[in-house]
Amino acid sequence: QYPGCKENNSLKREIRWKGQNTTMHDTFTAWCNSHLRKAGTQIENIEEDFRNGLKLMLLLEVISGERLPRPDKGKMRFHKIANVNKALDFICSKGVKLVSIGAEEIVDGNVKMTLGMIWTIILRFAIQDISVEETSAKEGLLLWCQRKTAPYRNVNVQNFHISWKDGLALCALIHRHRPDLIDYSKLRKDDPIGNLNTAFEVAEKFLDIPKMLDAEDIVNTPKPDEKAIMTYVSCFYHAFAGAEQAETAANRICKVLAVNQENEKLMEEYEKLASELLEWIRRTIPWLENRVAEQTMQAMQQKLEDFRDYRRVHKPPKVQEKCQLEINFNTLQTKLRLSNRPAFMPSEGKMVSDIANAWKGLEQVEKGYEEWLLTEIHRLERLEHLAEKFRQKCSLHESWTSGKEELLVQKDYESASLMEVRALMRKHEAFESDLAAHQDRVEQIAAIAQELNELDFHDSGTINSRCQGICDQWDNLGTLTQKRRDSLERVEKLWETIDQLFLEFAKRAAPFNNWMDGAMEDLQDMFIVHSIEEIQSLITAHDQFKATLPEADKERMATLGIHNEILKIAQTYGIKLVAENPYTVLSIQHINNKWESVKQLVPMRDQMLQEEVARQQSNERLRRQFAAQSNIIGPWIQTKMEEISHVSIDIAGSLEEQMSSLKQCEQNIVNYKSNIDKLEGDHQLSQEGLIFDNKHTNYTMEHIRVGWEQLLTTIARTINEVENQILTRDAKGISQEQLNEFRASFNHFDRKRNGMMDPDDFRACLISMGYDLGEVEFARIMTLVDPNNTSVVTFQAFIDFMTRETAETDTAEQVIASFKILASDKTYITVDELRRELPPEQAEYCISRMTKYIGNDAPPGALDYISFSSALYGESDL
Repeated sequence: QYPGCKENNSLKREIRWKGQNTTMHDTFTAWCNSHLRKAGTQIENIEEDFRNGLKLMLLLEVISGERLPRPDKGKMRFHKIANVNKALDFICSKGVKLVSIGAEEIVDGNVKMTLGMIWTIILRFAIQDISVEETSAKEGLLLWCQRKTAPYRNVNVQNFHISWKDGLALCALIHRHRPDLIDYSKLRKDDPIGNLNTAFEVAEKFLDIPKMLDAEDIVNTPKPDEKAIMTYVSCFYHAFAGAEQAETAANRICKVLAVNQENEKLMEEYEKLASELLEWIRRTIPWLENRVAEQTMQAMQQKLEDFRDYRRVHKPPKVQEKCQLEINFNTLQTKLRLSNRPAFMPSEGKMVSDIANAWKGLEQVEKGYEEWLLTEIHRLERLEHLAEKFRQKCSLHESWTSGKEELLVQKDYESASLMEVRALMRKHEAFESDLAAHQDRVEQIAAIAQELNELDFHDSGTINSRCQGICDQWDNLGTLTQKRRDSLERVEKLWETIDQLFLEFAKRAAPFNNWMDGAMEDLQDMFIVHSIEEIQSLITAHDQFKATLPEADKERMATLGIHNEILKIAQTYGIKLVAENPYTVLSIQHINNKWESVKQLVPMRDQMLQEEVARQQSNERLRRQFAAQSNIIGPWIQTKMEEISHVSIDIAGSLEEQMSSLKQCEQNIVNYKSNIDKLEGDHQLSQEGLIFDNKHTNYTMEHIRVGWEQLLTTIARTINEVENQILTRDAKGISQEQLNEFRASFNHFDRKRNGMMDPDDFRACLISMGYDLGEVEFARIMTLVDPNNTSVVTFQAFIDFMTRETAETDTAEQVIASFKILASDKTYITVDELRRELPPEQAEYCISRMTKYIGNDAPPGALDYISFSSALYGESDL
């Protein structure tokens, strides 16, 4: 509209281009010199110093690390063009297209073309290879800047022009990698020139990045030159690239060391727990093997109570420890497999199988100990019963024999009358009858004493002494009796008159009195029974005895009739009777008193038998109560075992669903524990009642205990196996469909349905999945899935094998490469380097385990990281 408007706009664009061109000119010159000084030279004027092509070729050799063709030595124009063309051809050989840039323009000093060529070189050799999170070149450099400056206040990098005007982004880049060079907290957003100059000075002094920009040009320009900013920022990327690489290497090493440290901790925990469990078994077995019997029932009952405490209090925690030990071992082996580490081999004698064998030995000794305890208690009960019976019979016999020897040695017949002599004779006959009647009791006493000796009664000395005294006395009584009979018979012929009635009374009274003595002894006789049938047999015998009482009473009345007849004759014929019957010590009053005693003992015996009936009925109720529970609990345990087995082979649901089912099953089992405890209480009551058999059930408490412990172990082990499967699935990236496929194949060839395949079934399974197996290859695979030569393949081992080849795990080579980065490509590493590059805990871990480096090219104290890395994947020290 106005004259000169077009010319004014062109002038403004020319001024703006010249300003930007000046910034780019200075930046590119500084960038070129930062590389040329490595060759001992530099440039002053970028469009003049590259015209002959010599320094241009030298620059390319420095930044590429490659040799270019020999330059032409001449100074003619065509020599310069030839050298520039060699440089341009080398740039093109790196995949760079040079559009509108020719050697002639460079030789002629065309500023625009020369700057364009340098920018192309910067893009190819300083920016193109930058790659961050799958982006490259400009985008990669921008993403790197954004990631590194993200935590800093007042910094928001979105481009390579205005985002850098306040200088905070450059300061943040430096502080992120070298916080010791800049105190970022003291920087102000309203001091852009101060911030930029701080960054330039620190970069030049400490990072070897020359100053390529002018702070005032950047601040006073609405949009700073993008190419200049990118060129300068790329120098920071390359300066810190080594630190990034070292950080990545250090992170990888720390990850590997953390895995090893955790595994070593788990190994140590396993060793400690195994040692403690084995030590407990070692201490417990001698206690259970001690079969020295106590001498009293009370002491043996205490032994049984101690054993019950062991079963209820001391053993259950050890069952849990044993189960936990197996779970820890399986989890550790799984972690070692997933981290590509060798399998854990515990110390000699501390394998899971060793602990299982020791536990089996413990249970065998434990079963024998309980059987021995009950047998010994039964024996002592029998002994105490026999000993008490022996004492009772001895007391009765000794009471009867008291004074008998003195009577037998009397010579009263020498001064007696005829009637008195005959009376003495008859009295002696009655005594002999009585003596014969007591022969059976003496034999019983001797038989009981012999049985006590055979059963090893603890006080057999006293028993034998008392028995021998009775036997000796009995023999003496027999001798004295025979002597007295002989004496009486010598004088018997002198006496004629016999008092028949007294004699008849004596003859009838003596056997009746003996019968009553026997009845009283039987009514007071001790007994021991263990069943209703046995006590019923005693009741029947007692009822039969009671049936004989009327007949006995008739005999008593007959004897009484004789006595009455004597009184009647005496009264009739006026005979004066002596106070006592001369032929017997038994009086009618004595007979009647003893008869009353017999009648009183009958109901007492009835009560005693009925009390025993009640006790046996109570025992029978205990038997039935125990049987009712055990007949429910036993099948319940078996059912739960089968449920667990079905869950472990079910392929319908996911592992998480399996885990949920198993956890619910585990909770049901925990909740069921009260039933086991109640059964234990009933079992204790049975033992306290001396009940040793139960015909109502095939389940003993030992069966239930073993089944319960197996159930607890099985559910815990199965949950652990599913956890390990989840761990394996997640670590190795196995999908649920793949896992179901593996499980279906495994279940199909698990012909015995016990969660394992034998080698032939495993071979058939592999062939069905497409494996071409020779003997050598199959043998190699078996060493992987069955390292302990158990001749079975578990589901876990099967999954490990199926996923082993595709697993992404760290290797010794990767760790060696990471250490090489930290060691700046050396074959050894120093203590200072380890402490500088790694966290303190990991650094000290390496220092304490690395061996001394052997070689002449290393300083004192250098360490061998190659052998250390290899050892991380070698055999465990434990």
